[in-house]
Amino acid sequence: MDQVRKKLRVDDARRKGFRGLGVTVAVMDTGIVPHPDFDSRIVKFKDYTRGMRKMYDDNGHGTHVAGIIAGSGKMSHGLYQGMAPGSSLYIQKVLDRKGNGNTGQMLSAIDEVIEEKEKYNIRILNISVGMLPTADDSEKEKLMDAVEKAWRAGIVVVAAAGNNGPGRNSVTIPGQCKSIITVGSIDDYKDQGHAKGPKAGYSGRGPTDCCVVKPEILAPGTSIKSCSYHGNGYEMKSGTSMSAPVISGAIALLLEKYPRLTPAQVKLKFYERAVMIREVEKQECWGVVYLNRLL
Repeated sequence: MDQVRKKLRVDDARRKGFRGLGVTVAVMDTGIVPHPDFDSRIVKFKDYTRGMRKMYDDNGHGTHVAGIIAGSGKMSHGLYQGMAPGSSLYIQKVLDRKGNGNTGQMLSAIDEVIEEKEKYNIRILNISVGMLPTADDSEKEKLMDAVEKAWRAGIVVVAAAGNNGPGRNSVTIPGQCKSIITVGSIDDYKDQGHAKGPKAGYSGRGPTDCCVVKPEILAPGTSIKSCSYHGNGYEMKSGTSMSAPVISGAIALLLEKYPRLTPAQVKLKFYERAVMIREVEKQECWGVVYLNRLL
């Protein structure tokens, strides 16, 4: 995360005092552990997979994603601090220990985010989850409709582009939804150096079937070090699942400064402030957004 913040010039914004205070980010993932970097900023935990009341993460993916968004960096003396270390987290466990879930649970989770938006000031929904290409068409449509509904309810939905690239039309559902902000990886060309990481060129690419540019924004996603679900330390993960929370955290900073922005206005800000750089010029996207430009 230290390199992510440096690349996107996050610390410039931090020096102006922006930390995501007053903004709650909902995270649909594998859960979370009470890592010291989250302090007391986890406002709610809901387990859709097993109905457990105590916070847990039996996979590690969700804790890592949450750390990218809101980790304070406490256990690393600030080195691996997340994008918006003052923001709050609303955690929904919709994936099991193998990273699998079902559409019904995801739909219920989205409905609950909408219902509790005002109570917890939920402004952002991060979905680092994607449907397999083999998923039923009716289930795909239901999930797309649900994220559209959340967007219309005033929640900025941020979804990962998926790791099925680099072919055309390889963005996963719900990242294909035209309204929401879909995020790909800017550094997916880098060699992972180990068998478990995604292949080079992994980031999902558009255009979609409707000829919509997707993903709109790219962010770092390879070899990101964030909160681990083992102990109080940190671990490295790669994928567009890591890129999406980078942007969710950036939006938390933006909404701290401009709390009245609608989801459409947030997306317009990204469109206006995005820049094309050498690493992304061959991809059909808006580009990269630096925090000093965004804010």
